[in-house]
Formats: sequence, structure tokens, C-alpha cells
Amino acid sequence: MLRDAFCVSSAVTALSSFLLATSIEAQATTTPRAVATDVATVVDGIPVKQRTAAADSSIRPFRAHISDEAITDLRRRLQMTRWPDKETVADASQGAQLAKLQDLVRYWGTNYDWRKGEAKLNSFPQFKTTIDGVDIHFIHVRSRHANALPLIITHGWPGSVFEQIKLIGPLTDPTKYGGRAEDAFDVVIPSLPGFGFSGHPTETGWDLERIGRAWAVLMKRLGYTRYVAQGGDWGAGVVEAMGRQAPAGLLGIHTNLPAVVTADVAAAVGGGPIPATFSEKERAAIMDLGTYLRNGGLSYLVMMGARPQAVGYGLTDSPAGLAGWMLVHSGFTKWSYGKDPKQSPTIDDVLDDFSLYWLTNTAASSARIYWENRTQVLTSATSQKTNQISVPVAITVFPDEVIRAQEAWARRAFPTLSYFNEVDRGGHFAMWEYPDLFASELRAAFKSLR
Repeated sequence: MLRDAFCVSSAVTALSSFLLATSIEAQATTTPRAVATDVATVVDGIPVKQRTAAADSSIRPFRAHISDEAITDLRRRLQMTRWPDKETVADASQGAQLAKLQDLVRYWGTNYDWRKGEAKLNSFPQFKTTIDGVDIHFIHVRSRHANALPLIITHGWPGSVFEQIKLIGPLTDPTKYGGRAEDAFDVVIPSLPGFGFSGHPTETGWDLERIGRAWAVLMKRLGYTRYVAQGGDWGAGVVEAMGRQAPAGLLGIHTNLPAVVTADVAAAVGGGPIPATFSEKERAAIMDLGTYLRNGGLSYLVMMGARPQAVGYGLTDSPAGLAGWMLVHSGFTKWSYGKDPKQSPTIDDVLDDFSLYWLTNTAASSARIYWENRTQVLTSATSQKTNQISVPVAITVFPDEVIRAQEAWARRAFPTLSYFNEVDRGGHFAMWEYPDLFASELRAAFKSLR
């Protein structure tokens, strides 16, 4: 069965597509065409756009604002959750455990304050622009330091721009975080189509290639003639697509979920013999990944890749169900549900993210990214055509990621590999967990491209 998980033509391609397939003192400026303003409001859980007339290529200032009625409705639904019986195991192998999820939902419905999360977003310059018929929401922060390198960062599922905002300070103002002025970045953080405050595509075809092309349009529209790109999870697929497309101005890419699964690695994870030339580290990485797959670690992908609309009905109707579904993701394996006050992300950080999905009604529209890319194997070098990437590629490996990329695999997969480093902590949501460490990796990864 594991061997089939690597085969694009197999019935479990959808399972593979995600992983085998994973102060602001800066000022933001807009182009002279920025003549309109978007305000997000929500009525009965449905985002309603209020916009003045503007050309399709305009860049419009944006502020998030969710109606009081929508927040009240969220709390009511949380308080009226109908619960299943307790799991029959002593761990999370059947999914989020009842007692832990009940505690989280109780906090979400009483103590959690969306207005604070909303204020986090609104403390940064936000904008919208229409690209290829879809409104793209993005944060754009320019550094106060001269010659800052423009950087576009792409999230995945179940992440959002909330996952990345702790990076903004260290990247745009590095002198406050142990860096040098010459390490500064201008930062652009878009919401993927169908996610957060971006528009919902009403047609098929928004795959990784199309998103990559849209990001190139966005950076050009912002006036950047040279820039770099970073992505993990689905963002990794986006930046690798950009690396293949090599749009004018793209200097290089960085990913923390690289497509390093070459044919020999795939065969070994699929149950075949591990090559004798593989080191003990490589063997351990293969064995751990195989165990994760055999235990159903990517099972949530099957439904989103095959029937995202079916998944969307329940997740759109129940915020507790939405949380339980998202907590299946491996990025939350070591998360303490907010019990450890020193742990990042905090309980409020995670609920900011979950609330964004709920309040923008994007459970179904975000799930469609799996369907759009159901024939893709996100970490397969063959599927992602890594040999066609012509720009420099930088990789950082975080030890708690379910696939621990090995340098030998990366060098075979990426002919243009320019930077590879393994750090001592962090997992799938590394920028959320250790933003200072992640920022230092980006400084090192792109230093040679400035």
C-alpha cells in the first residue's frame, strides 16, 4: 500500500499530494493606482465585500473587520456543540482526544477574543488586488532599512497569514533581533486563493502553477524587479512552481518542505529495500516516514483531495468539527493545547487561525487546493519536476517535520541547490514555533543573492 502512495496513477494519490506528495516601524507604500478600499464584513458567516470602484489591477488598502453578529454566532455554535463519545484509545491515534478538544472549544467560546486577533492583522499594512479574476489579500511591510531584499512568503493548510506574522519584525527590522541592517527584507505575505480574506475561485484550475504565476504578477505589480520566495506545506509547491517558471526578477527560493523524494527513496518508503549506500540517518528518516504513513498520518488528504465539497459541509456548520479536523494535522502533534504558556504557538495563536477559517467561511474553498492538485505528489522530485528549477534553491530541515529531508536526497533532486541546513528544533509550523530561528535561516539562505 505504501508503494502505491508514491504512484501518481494509484487510488491514493490524494493521500500523497500533501506530504509525499506539506516595529512595525516599517512603512508600506502602494502604487499610484491604489484608489479603492476593501473592508471585510461577515453576515451569517458569509464574507461580504464592500468595495468602491477600481480598476482590476489596482492595489486597494484593506482592513479586517468581522461583524459582532458573526462572532456571537460562532460562540453560540461552540456552546451548543454536540459531542461524540470518548475515543477508545489512550492517545491521539483516533484523532483529537475528546477531553482536550472540549477544553479548547470551551475556551474558544468563552475566553478567546477574536478582536485581538483581528487587531494583530490590522497592525500591519494589508491590501487586496485582483489577479486572474480572483481577489488576493496580502500583507505588505517595507523595511526601514535601505536595500532590503523583497521576499514573498506562502502558507499552506491548515495555516494562514497568522502563521507567518511573527516573522515580519525579525525580517523587516533585523537590527532589533540580532541581525544586521543589510539582512533586511521587504515582506509580502499573501493569502492563498480560497483562504482567509482572499477571494474564492469560482472555476477550476487554481493549481500550484497558476498560483505561482499569480505571485509573479503580484510582485511585479508592487514594483519589485528582483525578489526571493519562501514556502512550506502548499507554499513549498508554489515556490517550486515559481522556480520552474523562473519569472523575471525571481532570484531564488527557500522551502522547509522540499520535494526530495527521489525514486530510490520512494521505493524504500514504499516497502522496498533500503539502498546499502544510505546512511543511518537516511534509514531512520525512511523508517519514520513509513511508520507515519502506515498509521494513517495523511488520511485526511484522501477526502479533501477527492471530495472537498463533502468535507466542507460539516466543517462549515460546526466550528468544533473544524477544529477537530485541523488538529489531525501532524504539525499539531506536539502542541499542548495551550497548557504550556512558554510554547509557541499559544492557544490564542491557534484559535486566531481556526477563527479565520471559520469567520471567512473558507473551510470548503481552502480544501479545494487538495482537489486542484490531486495528481501532484508534493514532496516527489519527479512530480514537482525539480530538475527543471533553474533558480537557486535553499532548504532548511526542521527535526520534527514528518519527512526529514536528507542532504544527499536534496542534491540529487535539486541541481541548483545553493543552501542546505539542519536546525535543532522546530516542526511543520517552524515559523510559528520559532520565528527568530526561521528568520535567521532566511537571512543565511538568501545572503548570496543580495
